[in-house]
This record gives sequence, structure tokens and C-alpha cells, in this order.
Amino acid sequence: MKSYNIHLIRHGETEDSGKYIGVTDVKLSQEGINKLKKLDSTCSYPYTKVIFTSPLKRCTETCKILYPDITPIIIEHLSEYNFGVWEGKTAKELENDENFKLWLAGDNSVKPEHGESNDSFVRRICIIFENIVNGLIKTGTTDCVIVTHGGIIMTLLSIYGLPQAKPFDWVCDNGYGYSLRVTPMLWSRDKVCEVYAKTPLLKENDDE
Repeated sequence: MKSYNIHLIRHGETEDSGKYIGVTDVKLSQEGINKLKKLDSTCSYPYTKVIFTSPLKRCTETCKILYPDITPIIIEHLSEYNFGVWEGKTAKELENDENFKLWLAGDNSVKPEHGESNDSFVRRICIIFENIVNGLIKTGTTDCVIVTHGGIIMTLLSIYGLPQAKPFDWVCDNGYGYSLRVTPMLWSRDKVCEVYAKTPLLKENDDE
């Protein structure tokens, strides 16, 4: 039976590390651009003819660097978590915010003002991921890349990935990600897919 490969790749670095940056539309930093180009020269990113991406600049710019000959399909629901009034702030700056304390403690019903709750976030990204998987199976498209955000990758793999693991077990650096194999029978029965490799892979002729 035909299987389908989905490669989840986290965008490159920005200049706002350490801050809660969700839907704020920041660009890649120059260092982030340089690191992506170096990765692309020393490693092999997955083959694909189809790329889905978050609309945010840090993702679309990553697509242009890693897959310059492919026009990505932009999907609004692949945007990062909406932190609302917490956007651009550090955990230190938010330590006295009662909602922030509850949110950190795992209360899924709590949300930042003008932002989204964890429940809403999970519902949003699960719907779009399942739509992508079902679309691949329906059209017979065997490979695709999804360029998105760290929070989305961690959450999706904790829900759909095998082996089963918690979200923070799926943390990946900028420019890296995971390759998933979708088997239609397993997907239709259990809504899970096998995480079979990290990506990108070091080129075989690299001496390091």
C-alpha cells in the first residue's frame, strides 16, 4: 500500500529569541539566513514538489532559501500561537500576570488578552493538519514539506506522532524538523503517523 511522507521544518532564526513571538510578523535575522544557507549546503533537505507554509515572513523567507524553485501554498492556520498582549514580552516581564501563571501551569482554558487559548490553538492546527493528510491521500501526492513554527511542530507530533511523546520531547532547532510516514490504513483507524527521521540529513559526502 502506498505511504505518504510529510516533512515538518521549523523556520530559521529571528532576532527576538527569548520573547514570546507568535503572530508578530518578524523577519529572519541575518544570522538566521546565514545558518539556513549553511545547512542547505552541508545537509540534504527532503525532496518535494509541494510545500505548505505559514504566512508569516520567517516561514515564507525560509521557503525561498531552502526551496527557491517551488512556490509554497500559504495556509493561515499554520501560523504560530497568538500570544495577544503577551507578544514581544519575556517570561520575566510576565511573571506577575495571573493569567500567565495559570497558562504556564497548563490550564488550557486560559488565554492571553486578545490571544487564543491552548484549546483553540490545538483545534486550529489539528484541523489543518488532518486536512493536509487527507488531501495527500485523496490526490495521491506522496511527499510534502510543511514549513511552520516550533510550537506547531511540537504540538502536532505529541498528538499524531509515533512513538508517543510529550510536546517538549519534540523540540527542534531552527531550520530542523522531522519526517513523518503516513500509512492510510493506520491513519484512518488511529489518526497517527510514524516519525521516522530527523531532517535535514547530513550529506553523505560530508567529512564532518
